[in-house]
Amino acid sequence: MNGIFSDRVKKVLQLARSAAVSIGNEHVGTEHLLLGLIREGSGIAIAALKKMNVETNQMATEIEEVLRSMNGTITIGSNQMIPFTGRAKAVLQASATEAKEMNERYIGTEHLLLAIIKISDSIASATLSRFDVTYDKLKDEIIAIKQDVQMSSSASVGGNEANEAGVPFTRTNTRSKTPILEHFSRDLTEQARRHALDPIIGREAEIERLIQILCRRKKNNPVLIGEPGVGKTAIVEGLAQKIVQKKIPELLENKRVVTLDIAAMVAGTKYRGQFEERVKGLITELQRVDNSVILFIDELHTIVGAGGSEGSLDASNIFKPALARGELQCIGATTVDEYRKYIEKDAALERRFQKIMVEPPTADESIEILSGLQKKYEAHHKVTYTDDAVRAAVLLSERYMNDRFLPDKAIDVLDEAGARVRLSSMALPPDLRDKERELSEIVRKKDDAAIAEDFETAATQRQLEEQYSKEIELIKNEWREKRKNECLVVSQDQIRDVISSMTGIPITRLASEETKKLLNLETEIKQRIVGQDRAVEAIAKSIRRSRAGIHDTKRPMGSFLFLGPTGVGKTELAKVLSVSLFGSEDAMIRIDMSEYMEKHSVSRLVGAPPGYVGYEEGGGQLTEKVRKRPYAVILLDEIEKAHPDVYNLLLQILDDGLLTDSFGRKINFKNTIIIMTSNVGAREVKHSSGMGFTKGSAEDDYARMESVIREEVKRVFTPEFLNRIDDQIVFYSLNKESLISIVDILLSFLQKNLSERGILLEVSQAAKTLIVDKNYDATLGARPLRRGIQQMVEDEIAEGLLMGRYKDFSTIIVDVEEGKLTFKSESLSSEVPKK
Repeated sequence: MNGIFSDRVKKVLQLARSAAVSIGNEHVGTEHLLLGLIREGSGIAIAALKKMNVETNQMATEIEEVLRSMNGTITIGSNQMIPFTGRAKAVLQASATEAKEMNERYIGTEHLLLAIIKISDSIASATLSRFDVTYDKLKDEIIAIKQDVQMSSSASVGGNEANEAGVPFTRTNTRSKTPILEHFSRDLTEQARRHALDPIIGREAEIERLIQILCRRKKNNPVLIGEPGVGKTAIVEGLAQKIVQKKIPELLENKRVVTLDIAAMVAGTKYRGQFEERVKGLITELQRVDNSVILFIDELHTIVGAGGSEGSLDASNIFKPALARGELQCIGATTVDEYRKYIEKDAALERRFQKIMVEPPTADESIEILSGLQKKYEAHHKVTYTDDAVRAAVLLSERYMNDRFLPDKAIDVLDEAGARVRLSSMALPPDLRDKERELSEIVRKKDDAAIAEDFETAATQRQLEEQYSKEIELIKNEWREKRKNECLVVSQDQIRDVISSMTGIPITRLASEETKKLLNLETEIKQRIVGQDRAVEAIAKSIRRSRAGIHDTKRPMGSFLFLGPTGVGKTELAKVLSVSLFGSEDAMIRIDMSEYMEKHSVSRLVGAPPGYVGYEEGGGQLTEKVRKRPYAVILLDEIEKAHPDVYNLLLQILDDGLLTDSFGRKINFKNTIIIMTSNVGAREVKHSSGMGFTKGSAEDDYARMESVIREEVKRVFTPEFLNRIDDQIVFYSLNKESLISIVDILLSFLQKNLSERGILLEVSQAAKTLIVDKNYDATLGARPLRRGIQQMVEDEIAEGLLMGRYKDFSTIIVDVEEGKLTFKSESLSSEVPKK
């Protein structure tokens, strides 16, 4: 008999013997078997007792007390088997009969427990009776439990807990005609009947088309195809609601819409044939109920390959015959990409489904959808959404969350805004937090005093503890009462905050501080950019248009082509702009276009095409950076050096604010500022006239330079490229006054480093002029000034600090004497001529 026991029953028998040994009994009776069942603590028997609200721990305690009161003691060696009583043997024999009656091959804990009740005149049966456990009640509960777990165990263990056997079993005494379906599915019509589904707004055309296909004689299997989040599953839920509301044709009146969990069907199928058995059993059940069930498979592409292995069929091939004959009605839902990748490749599977394309709803339709769902989210979050908040959730998510689709993204924003407002209201008041902090300190002092046996102090602290506890409880009650009466409102300001946190784009309503900053943006930028007023003003205006919300939302915030000789501040302006807007130069995406001179290198911007090396490694250098940081300054340095195909790639960005990467994702450039720098025409300007400190007026010099550069730009770049750029800005050549201001800026960085040591740097005007005279080169612009300051100023100060000539917390004065820089420290009171 031992060979047909399940592993769990074998363990119960071992525990029963152990109980007899530990308590000191010389036989294993029915009471030990029941105690072993309880101590094992799992299985269908224990689950049934728990469903009957039986306190198993209390039952075990009573049995142990009875056993300890018995006088029998162990009189045989501990290594010998303790014998079973006659009743215990009868229970084991009866458990085999119970298993046979239930058409099961292995004896489980449930059969053992039923047998214990059946054998009357025993301690165990009497104990069960006291806990109101009868044979009929217990059997009903066991059958109900088996019905729930039937198919998950049928393919791998059997409902009788034969874990290692893997023996499939059948049921003859079940309550449902479709136990497999019920275990691996969720009934949408039942949920609709209980009002557990969200209301469906709109989508009448798609639901009507769905009903038409379902009413066909053959191949009556629709598949909903659309982008993620457009509402494919909601359409099927809408069908279930119409069935419940009797708003459908007579042919579908008594249908059930049931969503199938393919992953659950695959889970636990360890051996070959188990998955196929589940699927075939499911199809048989659906045929048994005369097609009264419409199967809904979300993510339809998952049936391709599901459960498939060498020498076996996958789910799609098992479903095909039934789908073609009309024996199985199925609604599928999948995305466009997954349909193309999996379903279209299998022509035999594709022809069995009728396509319904589900397009994203318009903004107006999405507002209507959110208005319909509004009450559900208000009840969940205990807040109230204003009409402006609902409208803002749709319009702002459509504008700033381009990688997702309506209405899903707008619903997510609405949901998170409600959660944010609710959580903010639950934060403890500051005075309450302070009181709790003080109370913790009082408790600590009381404990310390008690440990030190300073009982007088401990008593004082105890009184304080009681006083503070009462005050805290009073404040908490007032706060809770206030929260009860408080009406939490979600406005469009909270919606803006949520979208800003989700996208990293600052779209919050303009505060007075930010307004002031935007109006003074030119002044802020000019602190680091000298002599390029026109470029600064053009950039500032584009940013103000964007933040005020009046620029063309289909294009980038601004696109500029910076022209002019090298070293006049083109690249520096982009860096300063990223700092002014985002607080860091890291917010600037810089791409050196000299790396894209070859035709094949263009693909690096958007990613390698399918089939090429690097395709699986991710998107392109431009698209991937913008996808991760959609609000940024993009600097395309020395654009004229790029291959002409790069310009064709940029046309889409400049016109539509979008670029498709190698994975087919649309990358949004609408919240970026695109700056392209170029030295086109600089050589021609140099040959046409002298630059730098010319004898003619500055305006005449600039006019001649601008004319030459613009002509050269027309020759190098195509008209369609230039027409899409917001502005072409020719940078001025730097005059002497501007160069001295640049020296001031460069010296300020040195001063910042010296200030950490308490050293003040003072540089005379004559010294600045000398630095400009010795280092300025009209062909190189202002870049040599940085090197000049390093060689003429920084090297001397570094040497002086190391040699001890300059001390911390002193002033270093730089001046000119006999055409050379001199350095003097107030603490040393001596001049140190530059070497």
